[in-house]
Amino acid sequence: MRVNLDNMDFGEEENFAQLLDASERNSTSGSLQIGKIIQIDQDRDLAMIALPYSKSESMLSLGEIRDEEGKLLFSVGDEIELYASGSDNRPNVSYTRAQREKKIRQKIEELQGNFQDKIIDAKVIRKNKGGYVMDYDGVDVFLPRRESAFKEGLKVEGKTYKVAITHINPQENTIIVSRKRFFDIDKSTRKEVVEKILAGNGIYDAVVKKVTTFGIFTDIDGVEGLVHHTEISHRGMVNPQKNFKVGDHIKVKVLGYDEQKHRLSLSIKALSEDPWKEVEKELEVGYTIKVIVSNIEEYGAFVDLGNDIEGFLHISEISWDKNIKHPNDYLQVGQELDVEIIEIDSKNRRLRVSLKKLTHKPFVAFTKTHKEGDVLKGKVVTLTDFGAFVNLGAVDGLLHNEDIAWDRGVKCKDVFKVGDEVEVKILKIDTQNERISLSKKLLSDSPAAGFAKIHHVDEIIEGVISEMKDFGIFIKVDNYEVLIKNEDIPQDMKESLKVGDSVKCVVFSIDERANRIRASIRRLQKQQEKESLRAFNEASEQRMTLGDKVKNRI
Repeated sequence: MRVNLDNMDFGEEENFAQLLDASERNSTSGSLQIGKIIQIDQDRDLAMIALPYSKSESMLSLGEIRDEEGKLLFSVGDEIELYASGSDNRPNVSYTRAQREKKIRQKIEELQGNFQDKIIDAKVIRKNKGGYVMDYDGVDVFLPRRESAFKEGLKVEGKTYKVAITHINPQENTIIVSRKRFFDIDKSTRKEVVEKILAGNGIYDAVVKKVTTFGIFTDIDGVEGLVHHTEISHRGMVNPQKNFKVGDHIKVKVLGYDEQKHRLSLSIKALSEDPWKEVEKELEVGYTIKVIVSNIEEYGAFVDLGNDIEGFLHISEISWDKNIKHPNDYLQVGQELDVEIIEIDSKNRRLRVSLKKLTHKPFVAFTKTHKEGDVLKGKVVTLTDFGAFVNLGAVDGLLHNEDIAWDRGVKCKDVFKVGDEVEVKILKIDTQNERISLSKKLLSDSPAAGFAKIHHVDEIIEGVISEMKDFGIFIKVDNYEVLIKNEDIPQDMKESLKVGDSVKCVVFSIDERANRIRASIRRLQKQQEKESLRAFNEASEQRMTLGDKVKNRI
């Protein structure tokens, strides 16, 4: 007869004898019995089962007796072994539970005579009033609450723990385990095993028990060990989950033992010579080396130098083209490349390489075929608050907002959209900073050039004030905007001026390229004063000449 582990309750004073008391339960509750299929109801997906000591027929889900293809394993009239539980009137029956119970019997037979204090790994399936039902190699074992050593409120369902088998009862088909007993055994044997391991040559075969993002948990002669992800390879941090799995046998070197965490500190990379010593000795920044692409990410590619050293090729170092969307567009895993070393950081185990440095620089090629003043077409690739970047083939140029049009306040993002074709003139080529400045407004004459066709420097003009600024005033002259700065306006006059007033001034500067026309009221006044003085002097000279003539006659 089989004891139902879910109904077991282990109080503080209870002992294994309580299991024996459970054997007195009714034979139809929590036991294996032979039942007979008397009816199969496909519509309800049920089989009606007759048990020897039951007053009513029990119902069995057909899903329990179908194979992987959905075919029924039994027919009407067949006798099958079932697990029966519940009341005598109509017990609950299960075929799959019966199979599990048979596995428990087989496991008990395997363990007979060699089970006491056997250490096993078992997973918590569920918690009940008396403790925890655990899964060990496909069979149920019971961990009494007082033997669990679990903290109150700890979520343990689904987790695997080491426990020691303490009792086996073939009559009741039960296996009882204890976590506390495991700790006692582990504590008494760990010290001896650890001392033996530390006294050895330091190199051992370990079995992978668990793989996490930060390392590999292993077992060496029953002692837990951890290979931290930084100790896997000389290449640097490696994702253990990509390279290892539970059950793998790996060779490790023991670095030490953590007394607080009760585990060995292990290393895989310590088994080989540190290749960074060779890098420091043989390689220098600027050297060209052959590498193989080992991994590609959105931000770049990792390349294998062939001696357990990985270099990093950032996406910005793949090509001079600034519009690379993904390294996959240029590279593929396994591809052999010639690259230039641009950084060696042995302390942080970092080596960076460049592919584009071994190719011709587009900017240099551009400067050989273009000069300032050239007119060419390009495509808008980026819009910003300050302007637009225009692709001119292999290089980009900047079209600043102030160079898009002669009108003030016009912005590129209000005029263009990405992908638009635009004709521009090269305004400046900065070879030192490798920048190209573009202009669209220089493709047409500036308003100042139009003004220069009808007016000239030192000409007296008259206009209406259109705008007043802290630094001066703007006036409209023949629909052209002319600036008169504060220093060109008499102080007493500036305070009385307002928009709409008409003022006279003299033109003293016309900058057609910068589209600036400047005039001055002060200069006009000085010019008028000079003209008045000159006129006065000329008049005085004429009067003196006439007097002299009269005097001479007398």
